[in-house]
Amino acid sequence: MDNYVITLGRQFGSLGRAIAHETADLLSIQYYDRDIVEEVAKRMKQPVKVISQVEEEAKSRFGVFGKMLFPLGDGTRELQDRTFFVQECVLRDFADRGPCILVGRCADYVMQGRENLLRVFIYAPKEARIRNCVEQLHMDREQAYKMCADVDRARARYHERYAGYPVMDPEHFDVMMNSDLLGVSGTAAALADLARRKFHLPDPSAKEL
Repeated sequence: MDNYVITLGRQFGSLGRAIAHETADLLSIQYYDRDIVEEVAKRMKQPVKVISQVEEEAKSRFGVFGKMLFPLGDGTRELQDRTFFVQECVLRDFADRGPCILVGRCADYVMQGRENLLRVFIYAPKEARIRNCVEQLHMDREQAYKMCADVDRARARYHERYAGYPVMDPEHFDVMMNSDLLGVSGTAAALADLARRKFHLPDPSAKEL
């Protein structure tokens, strides 16, 4: 298999980013997350901070939260749409470079129809996600609960707006995994094994005859 792409969407607190990173390591492929924002900023000749803020505003309802972060005025919607268009181009360009994992940013939608594609969504029960936020991100429980609710809501709006379907719609994913079942390493190992089977990749643990 010369080239394949794994897209990975995730609920906040499900440790999806860590799972994507470890899966990429197991498969020895590229992992793109923050690199996407940095490349978009470069192509738009904007500071990374500005592009991040535009993304946040696009995720917020009626732009109220985003306007507090970055007051773009009447041109906000146009800039958000232009940013997403550039982001689509970046995702496709990264995918064309070679096997990779693309984290978030409607990659499941942007990559749809592409050959050799595996679309993954990572979720976890609310209590597990709150625990992850407390233990991994050092939040208190109240803050963790609010962040899980707020970020999930924002991502859902963003995804609905640009992809046109719900962020957790099983019709648009090949596999949806509960990260609390196997943890980060176990989930990553399962995904790596699934990718090897789907894309007919060599198993590094197999003994040569």
